[in-house]
Amino acid sequence: MKISSNEISHLLLKKEAVQINLEKLFKWSSGIMSPIYCDNRKLLSFPEERKIIVQAFIEKILGLNIKFNCIAGVATGGIAWGALVADKLDLPFVYVRSEPKKHGLSNQIEGNLPENPQVIVIEDLVSTGKSSLNACIALIEKNASIQFLISIFQYGFHEAYQNFEKYNIRFTSLTDFTSLIEIGNFDIEQKNWLLQWITNPH
Repeated sequence: MKISSNEISHLLLKKEAVQINLEKLFKWSSGIMSPIYCDNRKLLSFPEERKIIVQAFIEKILGLNIKFNCIAGVATGGIAWGALVADKLDLPFVYVRSEPKKHGLSNQIEGNLPENPQVIVIEDLVSTGKSSLNACIALIEKNASIQFLISIFQYGFHEAYQNFEKYNIRFTSLTDFTSLIEIGNFDIEQKNWLLQWITNPH
């Protein structure tokens, strides 16, 4: 049986990789005040949950029925997950920095892309999509074809989809904000508040 979106959401909440607080909002680096904070790197500390996430990635990837020959992780949160997925699939792995190094070889992409790279990009989290898009552009500039971008969690911001559409980047996730709301312990008023926030987070 395939691992469902709700199962992943439950796992994130259980291990407190995702925290929701309707009284005291979290401030993101972008300045957005949010009722939710997500740190999927926490899951790397739990072997069983880690295996579930990796298996869910593999199920999602194979279910897409697309050609690919490389896995890329987005620094920093997507590096470990991408490496674990690439290992299971026995594929080359690279990771993409937010910007080129300011020393050494000045690489932005670390590792060797295969010939005619057809890449699946792995992220831990997508909000506005800007950091993910930045990584995809760096790969495209190295003549890579972005076959799909897959994250553990996404908020579902319209801005993210607009950013990806500009570069024809297909995107999906293991779970999302809506799934969290469905399984969370919220009353009708709280759910409505959360659903209103997601339409206009700024």
